[in-house]
Amino acid sequence: MGIIRLHNMDFFGYHGVSEAEKELAKRYSVDVEIEYDTHRAAQDDKLNENVVNYEQVYREIYKFFQQNKFHLTETVAERLADLLFEQHPMARRLTVRVRKNHPPFPGFIEWVEVETTRVR
Repeated sequence: MGIIRLHNMDFFGYHGVSEAEKELAKRYSVDVEIEYDTHRAAQDDKLNENVVNYEQVYREIYKFFQQNKFHLTETVAERLADLLFEQHPMARRLTVRVRKNHPPFPGFIEWVEVETTRVR
């Protein structure tokens, strides 16, 4: 088994409870870790069903953020993990981290992060 990691992918989303969050896009950062048989992928050395196509993963996440609006960051992370786990059946384990950057709190906080994992 091996792991492919995509780190600090940034997307704009309209997720949140307040009216301002629903109207003004906030920046979200996403990390994804997908554990799968990288040895098998390397033996073929081809972009086929044995490989996690990380460009495709990025596009799926981009589309997800374009098409969805949720109240909770937890919902964003859980639904995104479900989508990616379904789209990539070769994944044995998948972890998604979603960071809401600079949430609208009094004072300063860099981000709030939700992490969720799926296992086959």
